[in-house]
Amino acid sequence: MKKYYIHSMGCKSNQFEGSIIKENLNKNGYEEVKNIENADIYILNSCSVTHKSDNEAMYLLRSAKHKNSNIITVVTGCVAQIEKDKLLENDFIDFVIGNDEKLNMSKVLISGVKCQASDIMTLKDFNKVVLEDMTKTRASLKIQDGCDNRCSYCIIPFARGKSRSADIDFIIEQINNFEKHGFKEIVFTGIHIGQWGKDFGLELLDLLKEVDSRTNIRYRLGSLNPLEITDEMLDFLQKSNKFCPHFHLSLQSACNKTLKSMNRFYKVEDYLEQIEKINSMFDLPFLGSDIITGFAGETNEDFDITVNNLRKSGLTQIHTFPYSVREGTVGARAENQVPENIRQQRAEIVKTLSAFKYQEFIQKNIGKTAELLVEKRPDKNGYMKGVTKNYLTVTLDTKDQTLANTIQTIKITKFENGKLYGELFL
Repeated sequence: MKKYYIHSMGCKSNQFEGSIIKENLNKNGYEEVKNIENADIYILNSCSVTHKSDNEAMYLLRSAKHKNSNIITVVTGCVAQIEKDKLLENDFIDFVIGNDEKLNMSKVLISGVKCQASDIMTLKDFNKVVLEDMTKTRASLKIQDGCDNRCSYCIIPFARGKSRSADIDFIIEQINNFEKHGFKEIVFTGIHIGQWGKDFGLELLDLLKEVDSRTNIRYRLGSLNPLEITDEMLDFLQKSNKFCPHFHLSLQSACNKTLKSMNRFYKVEDYLEQIEKINSMFDLPFLGSDIITGFAGETNEDFDITVNNLRKSGLTQIHTFPYSVREGTVGARAENQVPENIRQQRAEIVKTLSAFKYQEFIQKNIGKTAELLVEKRPDKNGYMKGVTKNYLTVTLDTKDQTLANTIQTIKITKFENGKLYGELFL
């Protein structure tokens, strides 16, 4: 029996697909091991969102060969899809497998063909591979792949292809299957879920209405472009008792000049107003966001505008990272690149602001009641913990494992040593 070790980098979609790879291999006579030294095959499910992640992928593959010279190395994911023609020139890489092909990993490995990565831009249909993993507390369901946008900084559309959607009946069938296996929450993932249904004349709201009427478990959404969260969607979600009030807005900048150069089609004023509206319509919603610092042409004044707008916004948390130049994008061809050290310094400023905003949000939740989905596994000290509908992790004052995978009403009591604590309503 061949033994494999797998490492998945990057986004939730890639993590989901990593689990698909595991299930596929386990069903076809392979055994997963927990360290490289005991493996026959090393699989790196790579990410290419930044130059740093590309470098990390190469380091991990080289390191795997160094630790075990006989190991077969397989690179898949976005680095493999974009750099497929070059990767086999490296003596520490044995197989290069594309983003679509990786979903049937065992078939690819058996074929022995060293490079299998088709032109992903020609794919028209969503690959309806089902994840059957029942060990987690929240089920992930990929509903979409690819992206039709061409943001100036982003290479991902060339790694994922055109937007492709899973059909409604397939999605409902998977949700109902998860419910039969005891799941209480589903998380919708994809590369750009706001484009769900575009390929067959529907919108994400059409799917959410079907999910709300035809299933019984609560659901959570992945990242959305501000333009995709319409007033009609907000009105619907406000009335839903299944929707978890957790939004992640793909903002990228809080300066109109920078947004325009990024090829983003909205203005800061519009999404700041939208954030206010969301905060007024839901009870303490979690509002996360993405911000890139130091994009080409971003001046000190532009960055100050971003910081001031973020400071006055009603965001909960800001995921930020310095701009990474990606060959093949419009941003990479710009002459007015910001020095890397300044990009990093700006990212640190936004991270500090994010930490402050998150602490503010936590304080607002202390003393409140919440619905907590208790995790299947206790923490390292044996106490049960879980996630609220508004995406806060809370540790309970009990070790009662019969609470695992149940939804409990709790009171959030305190924040101490970096953790939120709560008590059950009995």
